[in-house]
Amino acid sequence: MIKRQLEQQIIDRMQPGKVMLLFGARRVGKTVLIREICKKFEGNYLFLNGEDHDTHLLLERKTIANYRFVAGNNQLMVIDEAQNIPDIGAKLKLMVDEIPTIRVIASGSSSFDLLNKSGEPLVGRSTGFYLYPFSQQELISVENSLQTRQNLEKRLIYGAYPEVAFMTRGQQAQEYLTEIVNAYLLKDILMLDGLRNAGKIGNLLKLIAFQTGSEVSYDELGKQLGLSKNTVEKYLDLLSKVFVVFRLGGFSRNLRKEVAKTAKWYFWDVGIRNAVIGNFSPLSVRNDVGLLWENYLISERLKSNSNSLGFSRYYFWRTYDGQEIDLIEENNQSLGAFEFKWKEKSAKAPLAFARAYPDSTFSCIHQHNYPDFIL
Repeated sequence: MIKRQLEQQIIDRMQPGKVMLLFGARRVGKTVLIREICKKFEGNYLFLNGEDHDTHLLLERKTIANYRFVAGNNQLMVIDEAQNIPDIGAKLKLMVDEIPTIRVIASGSSSFDLLNKSGEPLVGRSTGFYLYPFSQQELISVENSLQTRQNLEKRLIYGAYPEVAFMTRGQQAQEYLTEIVNAYLLKDILMLDGLRNAGKIGNLLKLIAFQTGSEVSYDELGKQLGLSKNTVEKYLDLLSKVFVVFRLGGFSRNLRKEVAKTAKWYFWDVGIRNAVIGNFSPLSVRNDVGLLWENYLISERLKSNSNSLGFSRYYFWRTYDGQEIDLIEENNQSLGAFEFKWKEKSAKAPLAFARAYPDSTFSCIHQHNYPDFIL
């Protein structure tokens, strides 16, 4: 069992009258994490499944008396897949407001669904956490430094979903990831907002996968797919809310030459990206190693920040005359700039960036020094 970094973060913040909201894609280990927390909870707990009809019946009557009866002598109530329960936000609010001893953990595979249904009623009463596929920081508990480097190619091809991370056969991992994409991720987005066009969404994901690390034109994507610009933006927003992809915007502090209104899109898990395009070939025969490397390092950095509940913000940087940097990390006005190269190379910060932000730091991340960046 690999301990998730969020485990202690959630335990430290659990207190009576508060709801812990745990978001994450399907199959990233939300249920496993919650059960581990329950094992360590020094008190009685009730575990409910939001996909179970009996759970719906149990919580249907929204009265203080009913929820006190349901809670019984338990100090912790867990509702897994809580977004499936009608009016879940108001129900959770009533529970924590009227049962002074109860703590609640509610999980969901869509931040759109669960936040939509629980967000407003729980203002001031909840803390949100986001669980992603394993980070390398979590995997070092079962790997030494040599094994981490030996497993790098596997991570770039198959990613780090919990069940994939320790599969020994590539064919098994390929089948699993393909099933995740077809049976879970696309299904989740089609359940949101009444969407039915699976083919268009799948094709949009493929286009984004091939453009990983490049600035995306919503107009151009729309023309290729026969969709409006607004529909493309809507679909990408929903894909981010089911934790398939994430957006990096352009960084600017109003330097006239800086590009700030475009975006790049990356996958939270490169294995999912490879499943979307159906390419699990070895790195030695691929022409997209550089963008896989860039996606992997950026997602690892963002996962690390999220798992530690950090406050860093992330961007790319480019000027209209073509100077660019892969990742900008902003934390309390301090700036770190990072360029990613698969092969070891020396690199310097672009002149325009160095002049505009003289107090920033700049690093080139490659195969030989990457552990320091992601661990």
